[in-house]
Amino acid sequence: MTSARLPRAAIILAAGQGTRMKSPLPKVLHPVGGRAMLDHAIDAAEALGCERIVVVVGDHSPEVRAHVVKRLGEAAIAVQDPPLGTGHAVRAAEAALAGFAGQVVITYGDVPLLKASDIEPVFTAAAGVTVVGFEARDPTGYGRLMIDADGGLEAIVEHKEASPDQLTVTACNSGVMAAPAALLFDLLAEVRNDNAKGEYYLTDVVALARARGEPTRTVFAGEDAVMGVNAQAELAVAEALFQKVQRETFLAAGVTMPAPGTVHFSFDTEVGGGTTIEPYVVFGPGAKIAGGARIRSFSHIEGATVAAGAEVGPYARLRPGADLGEGAKVGNFVEVKNVRMGKGAKANHLSYLGDGEVGAKANIGAGTIFCNYDGFFKHRTTVGEGAFVGSNSSLVAPVTIGAGAMVGSGSVITKDVEPGDLALARGEQSAKAGWAARFMATMRAKKAAKAK
Repeated sequence: MTSARLPRAAIILAAGQGTRMKSPLPKVLHPVGGRAMLDHAIDAAEALGCERIVVVVGDHSPEVRAHVVKRLGEAAIAVQDPPLGTGHAVRAAEAALAGFAGQVVITYGDVPLLKASDIEPVFTAAAGVTVVGFEARDPTGYGRLMIDADGGLEAIVEHKEASPDQLTVTACNSGVMAAPAALLFDLLAEVRNDNAKGEYYLTDVVALARARGEPTRTVFAGEDAVMGVNAQAELAVAEALFQKVQRETFLAAGVTMPAPGTVHFSFDTEVGGGTTIEPYVVFGPGAKIAGGARIRSFSHIEGATVAAGAEVGPYARLRPGADLGEGAKVGNFVEVKNVRMGKGAKANHLSYLGDGEVGAKANIGAGTIFCNYDGFFKHRTTVGEGAFVGSNSSLVAPVTIGAGAMVGSGSVITKDVEPGDLALARGEQSAKAGWAARFMATMRAKKAAKAK
């Protein structure tokens, strides 16, 4: 009979200064795959089923605190002030976890690629201390994991303190650790700061636990999964690793990408099998592409939905709220924002469609603009089913073009057009016989005289 799973909690350390990023944006709020690194860490904790999540922040970064409060609430905040090491940071979360009886995992807000599946093995044992390790391609600078013949973790030895034999060990410490809450905080109370930096190190709890006879173990994750981000170059590496996984996932699902290395995905991009994505396409957050669509080169899609058989681009931009129906087409240099385009509707060239609806099989001519903003408020434009809007037309919202109606090219439409009507809103064309020929002859003569 399987025993009931113990409650789970997570402490996410996010109080670092992040000075090596050399950016006004706090380190843990830098995005990977269009999502803040800290949110990736929170996502992993939620996916693990953690009923309590505490984020340790510093007073130096009110932006991080505001970010956490917005997502998790004020109860999720613990403040480390001043910063006195990782052990001190974890102790800062003790009050926020008062009364919690279960297992606690400690993760980091600058480790964006660590997933719940990488962390789950730490919970296989209900007692003792478990550390997530990894086999390093180059272990230089990492703390080494000294593992005994029975698989127990004897100690974590920092690189600068390791003997020549210990330096040959490639099993390294990721910093991720789990233990029962009571044991964790009891051990942390014994950690001392009698070291060169005067800091309290989380790693010291391993030796303290072992001295008590508590089990100490190691589980392993991939090196890429546990990589931390401390500088812009490392952020770029994390982004590249994230994109590699996304591309491989979509290719395996049947998405055709002739040049996958040029396609950029976000953390929540959805693409159905049978879709073709041409080179140099960027998906911002919130893009949902049904199977069988075609996304052509140099298009940017964010917060938008594209149905089966629809075509986007090349050089198209779909902004939040764009919703393309089955077989709809948005062509080159067309921008769509908060507009629903019905089945088979088309806007093939050089248009801006903002805030409105385009009915099935309607055609929007080149150069058409939905004039949706009056300087204070946004207004909607509705183009009915089967309507035809001629090139270089401006539809001044709020306005409705009825089903089957036509708008003559070059019109500025400020009033509703009834179904089946033709609307013309432009000046009458007039001609002055022979004027151009006389003007050109006069100007040529002036130019010739000036050249003498």
